[in-house]
Formats: sequence, C-alpha cells, structure tokens
Amino acid sequence: MSGRPATRARFRTVRSGLFMLLIGSVLLACAAPTSAPTSAPRSTDATAAPAAPRESRTLNVAIRLEPVSVSTRPLGQVGVGLYLPKRTFNAEIASLDDRGNTQPYLVEALPQLGTDSWRVQPDGKMETTYRLRPNITWHDGTPLSAEDFVFSYRVYTTPGLGHATLAPINFMEEVLAPDSRTVVIRWRQAYPDVAFVTGTNIEFPPLPRHILERALQPDQLEAFANHLYWTREFVGLGPYKLDRWEPGAFLEGAAFDQLIGGRPKIDRIKLTFMSDARAVLASILAGETHLTDGTSVGLPEVSVLKRQWVAQGKGTVLLHPNQWRAANFQHRPDIASPRTLLNPVIRRALAHTVDRQPLNDALYDGDGIVTDSVFPPQSIWGTAAERGAVKYPYDPQRAEQLMREAGFIRGADGFFTSPLDGRLTFEVKTNQGSDNESEVSILASTWRQAGFDASEAVLPAALAQNAQARATFSSVYTNSQNCCESALLGFTSTAIGTPENRWTGGNRGGWANSEYDRLTDTLTRTLARNEREQLISQMVRLLTDDVQSITLFIRAQAWTPVTELRGLTVAPPEGNMSWNMEHWEFR
Repeated sequence: MSGRPATRARFRTVRSGLFMLLIGSVLLACAAPTSAPTSAPRSTDATAAPAAPRESRTLNVAIRLEPVSVSTRPLGQVGVGLYLPKRTFNAEIASLDDRGNTQPYLVEALPQLGTDSWRVQPDGKMETTYRLRPNITWHDGTPLSAEDFVFSYRVYTTPGLGHATLAPINFMEEVLAPDSRTVVIRWRQAYPDVAFVTGTNIEFPPLPRHILERALQPDQLEAFANHLYWTREFVGLGPYKLDRWEPGAFLEGAAFDQLIGGRPKIDRIKLTFMSDARAVLASILAGETHLTDGTSVGLPEVSVLKRQWVAQGKGTVLLHPNQWRAANFQHRPDIASPRTLLNPVIRRALAHTVDRQPLNDALYDGDGIVTDSVFPPQSIWGTAAERGAVKYPYDPQRAEQLMREAGFIRGADGFFTSPLDGRLTFEVKTNQGSDNESEVSILASTWRQAGFDASEAVLPAALAQNAQARATFSSVYTNSQNCCESALLGFTSTAIGTPENRWTGGNRGGWANSEYDRLTDTLTRTLARNEREQLISQMVRLLTDDVQSITLFIRAQAWTPVTELRGLTVAPPEGNMSWNMEHWEFR
C-alpha cells in the first residue's frame, strides 16, 4: 500500500519506536557514570566579610560540537552555527533583543538615516558613523579603540583569508578612525543593515590590533589563520574571558569584571562538547547540565523532557524557531551524481513526494514549523516570503506525471528509469545525529516507495564543521542552517564555497542564477521596507520555482534551562537567544 494513510501509519510507528528507544537509552545512561560537567567548587569572595563567604556558581552548558573558533567571524572552515560560544566571549556593535528591536552595545547609538550619522550620497554610496562607549577594554585590559575596527576591515578584506567577497565586507569601501572612539564606514553602495544584526556571518567585529597586527603578513596568511588567538588564546570583549580550553572536552570562561554595564551575574561558565543527544538528555535528567544551547538536543529529546523533566517542575523548554531544515541538491555539474538531478523537473517531482507534516510529527512531536521557504511565519519577512513561495503539496500522482515529462517511467521493479539515463539512483546524506539519521531514513524510504532509488549516508560528527566535506556531497544533503534573510543572501554565486575562499561560502550546493544575483544586489542596496518586501518575494519565488532545495520545515532549537536559571526568553528567528546572557542568574 503506497498512499498517504500507509505513510502516516509508518511515520507513527517510527515515532513510537524512536520514543521507546530514546527512553531506554536515557535510562541506561542515567544508571551509568557520566562525564557531564559538574559545578565548580565554592570560592570565597575576597571583598566579602569572612563570616559570609560568597558561593561561586558555574553554569554548566552542553553544546553539540567543539567550536573551530569562538570568534564571531573566524577565519577558515566553519559549519555548524554555535551561537552561545560566540556570544559568551564576544561583544558586537549591536544586538537584537527578545522583541526584535535593535539595541546598541559597543556603541552609544546606532546610525539614523537622514542624519550626519547615516548619509546617503547622490551616487548611491553611504557613510555611517559610530561613537564607541567609553572605557571599553579587551579581556586582557587593553582599551578598545576605533583603530581595532580599521584593523578588522584590513584583515577581512585581505585576499586569501576568505571574507573579502562576503557580506557586509564586500560592500565596504573604507573604514576610518578619526579619533580613538569614532568609527566611520564608507560604503560602496547603500546597505540597510548598518547595525549588523540580521543574521549570522554578517557581523563586523573589531579585532585586537595589539595582538594580531604584527602577525598579519602577506606571505604568512596561513600562519595568521592558524594563530592561537583564534582558539586557545582568544581575547574578546564578551561577558566571559576564555579561561581554559581542553580540546575534545570543554571550554571554561570566567566572568569579565570590566564588561560594559557590569560584571555577569554568574561567575563562571563551562561549555562541554557532547555530540550524543541521548547522553545530553541523561545529563539533564540527572541534574548535571543546567542548560543546552540549541544544538545539543533535538526535538525527539524535547518530547522526553516535556513528559518527565518539565512535568516535574525541574526546568523548561524554550524553542527558538531559527533553523531552516532542507534537503539540498548538488548543483555543480562537475560534482553532481547523477547529473539528472540538475533537471528542475525531477527536483519538483521529488518535492511532491515529501509529506512534511507527518515527518514533523514523527520526528519532532509536531514542534517543527512546516513552511515553504527559508522564512518562518514569525520572521519579520514571513508574510513577504509566503507571497512568493512556490508550493509543492504532497502529491505522488503529480510527481509521476512530472517524471514522465522528464523521460522517466517506473520499471518492473517499481523504480523510475529512462532509456537514456537508466535507473535514477542517488544518495541522501546528513550529519551524524539520531534525529538527522532518522529523518534521512524516512525520506529515503518514502522516495523509494515513490519510485526513486535513494540510498542513505551519514557525515561523521568529526567532519560536521569541515565546510569542504559539507559542500562536496554528490546528490542530496539534508541539514539545518540559519533561517531568514541571512539564508536568502547566502545563495548568490559569490557565496559558493570554493578552495579559493576556504569553502566559507554558505551556498554549499553551488546553485547559481544570474537573476537571483541581480535581485540580491538590489536588496542589499534598498533601504525602504516595502521595496525590500517585494524583492524578498521575488527571490523566494526564484529559489522555490527552481527547487534550489526542498524546504522541510523550520526546526526550532531547544534551549533547556533548569528552573533555578532565570533570564532566558525566546528571541525572534533572526536573533540570538544568548543576547542578554550577562543578566542570567541562578535563583
């Protein structure tokens, strides 16, 4: 039986099996010794009276992977977005609060259009001015200077370091420091996001000139990219100073006393690398992990937490809808195998055989958001995206009709084949992880049932941050990435990962469309909101009509604070859940 009822029944069976397997694994893990983080020993506050020592608390956080770097905008290969480590040790020009409002951070105020702080020239070029807050210091005590932004621009525009062609660096013409607290950016064109907050990898962070300037030599770029500053000797401006980095195990940070606005309320933070979501779940249930950062547990684990941990009042689950989950196609002709997947008609047929809601119910207890593009409805651009999206409802008959148009019919074995290309056989790959692998198993099984000979493959966790490995898949690759505008801007031809840009481009499948490039260029120059909405609708239509990928849903990242940890609230899809982490506290 191959219709939707059978599919839904199979999904329910998978969901039930996954739940029982998860429960069994957690019970075993809880019974066994664990290497999860433990609280730091008490320490006495030197300024307190001897009779009333102050308890030093450590916030124990489980994160999925060890970061390549904790820098906001690191050099080299970066795969999985690890937002908490970046926010822990860094501070930016501005941030989005939990209501989607932009708040200045390193600067006193943000540029305002039509004033001297944000001037647009008749030729379309721009100039924005920022005044740094006084008395800001790096973690090593060196004062932050406007010259650190000038040096940052010099680093990120250096050919060979991988960022010169990426937004917003490629839109800048010059960065100046008229004095130690004033930063002036001259732009080649109009650019709307002068606060640098619309998504990941569009930040313009300062870099410590006093540490890195001597190392930046034209003939030593590889050595510069591998400088220990980017890893174990990192010096930032964020709430916590990097105190210890045990490779393969954990990061530790100590509260930064000179932080803007005052010292963080929690003394220490420990980020433990835990790639096994079931082990993280066991650690939470055992009371050893105070928080997960959105990467270390998936929605299958969330369903267990809701039934046990949350119901007992031990913690809560905050779902941040910011991860666009999709089945991405390989569009590079020199890599794609089989090349028949370069035909958009076949990609449309595949899209019509994905029944997303039962997939969401089976894997994520219905907590994913079924959508038709990179934007969830909660996004500031959600309505505009919905207008533009071409939709592919579950319709196996329509899929078979499209395959006939492409020259394929179902053979005696039930699989699509053509006289010219033979059987359509392809690989579906994903990152290692229980929910990822279950998802691919269901997808591949569904496609086989619909007549597509799909096999399954898994990218090991050790390669999850290897951008080259993530970009050179042969056929289909399911993964999550940041949603919304930053995802939309990542599909230009200049964002295709290559050896020349150190595979840093977000366009991993190598999709290229000249009209899309033109619209993207126009969007990045357009300041009026209504005009931006129209452009976003057009761009979404191009992406979905060509089936650049098959959008599955927006997968919420689960943050799971214990009850005594206060201060976390759900941020908008474009925001960072840890934007206010210096105000978190134990109560």
